[in-house]
Amino acid sequence: MQAVKMYTTAVCPYCVRAKQVLKSKGVEQIEEIRIDVDPAARAQMMEITGRRSVPQIFVGDTHVGGCDDLMALDAKGELLPLLNA
Repeated sequence: MQAVKMYTTAVCPYCVRAKQVLKSKGVEQIEEIRIDVDPAARAQMMEITGRRSVPQIFVGDTHVGGCDDLMALDAKGELLPLLNA
């Protein structure tokens, strides 16, 4: 299974939901980068993704996007193949 990295904040319901979806697909470990306590990580996230909102989810080297993007990918049946690539 590919590594999953997620930029998050402490109080983010979308981050919680995204983690639930990923865990339901068998993801056991998510590297969380807390941008609310690390301004440099926030700047890095914005530079890489062009977005300011969290979560920002990466599966391997693929930027999935936010929670809605993750759920849309799952609805199309494309999340598991990406995780297992």
